[in-house]
Amino acid sequence: MINWQPTASFEILRQRADMISRIRAFFAERGVWEVETPLLSHATVTDAHIMSIEAPFKEMGSGKEEICYLQTSPEYAMKRLLAAGSGSIFQITKAFRQGEVGRLHNPEFTMLEWYRLGFDHHALMDELDELLQVVLKLPPAMRMSVADVYQQCVGIDPHTATVEDLKKCAEQYVESYPDLPNDKNNWLDLLFTHCIEPQLGKDAPLFLYDFPVSQAALAKIRQENPPVASRFEMYFKGVELANGFHELQDSVEQRKRFEADLKYRETQGIPLVPMDERFLAALQQGLPDCAGVALGIDRLIMLALGCETVAATLSFSFVSS
Repeated sequence: MINWQPTASFEILRQRADMISRIRAFFAERGVWEVETPLLSHATVTDAHIMSIEAPFKEMGSGKEEICYLQTSPEYAMKRLLAAGSGSIFQITKAFRQGEVGRLHNPEFTMLEWYRLGFDHHALMDELDELLQVVLKLPPAMRMSVADVYQQCVGIDPHTATVEDLKKCAEQYVESYPDLPNDKNNWLDLLFTHCIEPQLGKDAPLFLYDFPVSQAALAKIRQENPPVASRFEMYFKGVELANGFHELQDSVEQRKRFEADLKYRETQGIPLVPMDERFLAALQQGLPDCAGVALGIDRLIMLALGCETVAATLSFSFVSS
């Protein structure tokens, strides 16, 4: 017999609806207005660790088929609004990622993303911390630099360590692991997921900030000694909930990062995807100084309500849809 019933209980779904209403009220009180951007796009993210879901499209009456993409995040479209003069904005939207199914993943998920003009990543951490306290009654968050957390957990500096240093560290701290490409970020990620992430935010949310420049993504780089990326992630009970940046405004530098992503994809046999030229054109026109963050609503509700899986917070999970 086919199981057609909802994945989540109605009580969970009511609490979910209440939390989302409170999130909207939080931003309304601060004059941050809600926007909507397309889920379907002609381009997508180049990050080799994020796989997009392709959506073939054929215009009626045309024999030509175009590969479009379900968006992994509303980031590029929201930044186009910012460049056009929108001011501070937020969005609660569906996002999609290929192959991500499990306790913490559903290929279709709900994301809260917002951008604040005149904020750096520390000011945005303050606001995210306030949101979690107001909406979910969580205790105030703690903060650690990425350098401090690696030193504390595995005794290595992620900014200055070489690939060989990281390999030796992995041999010491990780019982078994697959062969990895000779790339620094792969080894940093291995140590992080095996030795660091499960320990983060056990009693209160924890912000990690100032990432290695190799993990800058769309964040500004500060020329310190060593240079660091103005990026943060937020964890609670060993689960990543949010990823934020003091946003890069340089279109030339952003194009270089996209090109580096595509080159890495090519070397690893990962399918190439088109860069978002409209987003790059918006950066060239001028993105205002701002900070932005994306937060996973399903994971947040899962932890807040004591659920074991994100599926337990959804009307119908991917498996039952």
